[in-house]
Amino acid sequence: MSKKPMRTIEVLTVETLIIGTGFGGLCMGAKLREAGRTDFLILEKADAIGGTWRENTYPGAECDIPSALYSFSFWQNPTWDFKWAKQPQILRYMNDFADAFDLRQHIKCGQTVETAKYDAGAKRWLVTCKSGQSYSARFFIPAVGQLHHLNTPKFEGAEEFKGVVFHSGKWEHSVDLVGKSVGVIGNAASAVQFIPEIAESVGHLTVYQRTPNWVVYKKDRPYYRFEKALGKKFPVLTSLYRFHLWCLGEFGIWPMIKGNKLACYIGRKMCKGAIKDNITDPKLRDALLPDYPIGAKRILLSDKFYPALARENVTLEIDGIAKITEDGIETTSGTDHKHDVLIYGTGFKTNPFLQSLDITGRDNIRLRDHWTGGAFAYLGVATSGFPNMFILYGPNTNTGHTSIIFKLENQVNYILKLMAIADPDKTIEVIESEEAAFNVEMQARLADLAWSKIEASWYKDGDRVTNNWPGSSREYKRRMKMPIVSHYRVG
Repeated sequence: MSKKPMRTIEVLTVETLIIGTGFGGLCMGAKLREAGRTDFLILEKADAIGGTWRENTYPGAECDIPSALYSFSFWQNPTWDFKWAKQPQILRYMNDFADAFDLRQHIKCGQTVETAKYDAGAKRWLVTCKSGQSYSARFFIPAVGQLHHLNTPKFEGAEEFKGVVFHSGKWEHSVDLVGKSVGVIGNAASAVQFIPEIAESVGHLTVYQRTPNWVVYKKDRPYYRFEKALGKKFPVLTSLYRFHLWCLGEFGIWPMIKGNKLACYIGRKMCKGAIKDNITDPKLRDALLPDYPIGAKRILLSDKFYPALARENVTLEIDGIAKITEDGIETTSGTDHKHDVLIYGTGFKTNPFLQSLDITGRDNIRLRDHWTGGAFAYLGVATSGFPNMFILYGPNTNTGHTSIIFKLENQVNYILKLMAIADPDKTIEVIESEEAAFNVEMQARLADLAWSKIEASWYKDGDRVTNNWPGSSREYKRRMKMPIVSHYRVG
C-alpha cells in the first residue's frame, strides 16, 4: 500500500512578526499601519485577542490603574463606566481598538509560537508554531507581556485534595460557591478583588496570608452620565483628567517607592486608616500591617477588601500552610481547616522573561542562556546578539506607580525609529558594551529603591530586580524619545 505524501506547509513571509494581542501587540500593529508599514502579522495563541484581559475573568476583575490612564493616549475613551474599569469593558475597548485600526486582517489566532531562530545569512527570523506553521520575518517583536504564566505553589499533599481546585487566572465559573467552605491561598492583587465578591455568598471563607500588603482605598465609583457626555463633547477634558491621574502617580506614589519620608508617612497613614476604619480586632489589625517598606511590593487599591475580612464568615489565617489534605488545609500550627473548594490567588510567574519561547539569536546564542542570572535589555527593548528583535514590556520596563500603557506607547514609537534606521535591508542590534553599561546603571539605581528592600517579589529574579524601571515615567519618556545611533550596530 502506498504511503500518503507528507503535506508541506508553506513558510509565510512578512516584514514584521509580532507575538501577542495584548495592549503591546495591538499598539505596535496600529502604529505600524499609521507609519505605512502594513506588511505585518500578529500571532495569537488563543482563539481571540486580549491577552491577560481575555484570560482573567474572575469575579471583580478590574484594573488597578484608573481607566482614563489605562488606555491609549491617541485613542481615549470618555465613556468608561467606572473610574477603575472592569475586565469586560477593558476587553471590549481592546476589541473596539482592533476594529478601529483595522487590525483583524493582520491577526492570526491559534498560533502558539514555540521557536524563533535568527538566520544571519538571510538576515531574517524563522518562527515556528505548535501548529506546524512557520513564518519568515525581517523584524521579530515579542509582545507577550508578563502576566500570563500562572504561579501555583507546590504543597505537600496537593494531589490528595478531593474537592475542587483552580487558580484565579483560570476561574471555574461552573463551580457554585454558594454555602461552600472556601480556602483562598494568597491575598495580593487578584485576591483583593475577588475575595470581596465571593465572601457574601460562601458559607465560610478562609484567606491564607503569607505576608500582608499595603492596601489603600481606591474610591471607585461609576461615572455620571453628564461626565461621559462632557468627555465626548470636549475631549480636552478627558486629556486633562488623564494628566491629573498621571501626576498623582508621578508625584505621589513614585516618591514612596524612592523612600521619600513624607510620602511614605502619608502612604502608611492611608493604609492604617483603612484598616482602622474596618477592622476592630487588634490582632487582626496587626496581622494586616506589613513590616516592609511601602512600595516594595505593589501598593494595592481596594474599597472592599478590609470590609470583607471583617465579615463573620471570613477568617484570616496567618499560619503557614504545612500541607494540603484530602479535605482541606493543615497549617504549621497543626490547625485543620475543612474546605470544599481551594482557590489559588497566587498571581503569575514573571521570571524568566519570555519563558514560553525558545529564541536563538546570532551565533546560535539562546536567549535563556544569554539571560542566565536574570533578564536584561537596553531600555527594555533590545538585547545584544539578537538583531532586529525588539521586546515590548521587556526587562526593567514595568512600573509601580503609573500605567504600563504609557510605557508601551513610548516603546512602540522607539521601535519604529529603530526599524527606520535599519531600512531598507539592514539589521540593527544594540552593542554589547552599551547594553552592559545600561544594565549596571539599572541595578545600581534599583538597589536604592523600595523594590530591593524585600527578599522576594514578582519584581525580582533572585537578587536582581528584573521587572521594574528605576526612574520616573518622565525620564523614561525622555530616554525613549530618540535612539542614540552610536549605541547600535547597523549592518
